[in-house]
Amino acid sequence: MWYVYLLELSNGDIYVGSTPDLKARFETHQSGHVPSTKAHRPAKLRAYVAVETESKARALERYFKSGSGKAIALNRFL
Repeated sequence: MWYVYLLELSNGDIYVGSTPDLKARFETHQSGHVPSTKAHRPAKLRAYVAVETESKARALERYFKSGSGKAIALNRFL
């Protein structure tokens, strides 16, 4: 199982990522080990979607990072 997740950063931005271990990945964000979120901690886990495969997770992550995908994610999940 893979997870596509949305974090709300302390500056109000939304970060989208994917991982097979959501708990461990969230902890790496909170501890400052992810360069793109390090300066904007703490982060809040706002939503996640479970998918069957890594390839589906990566495709969904790319979609949520696109303009229309980000708009859908913000309206549906946040």
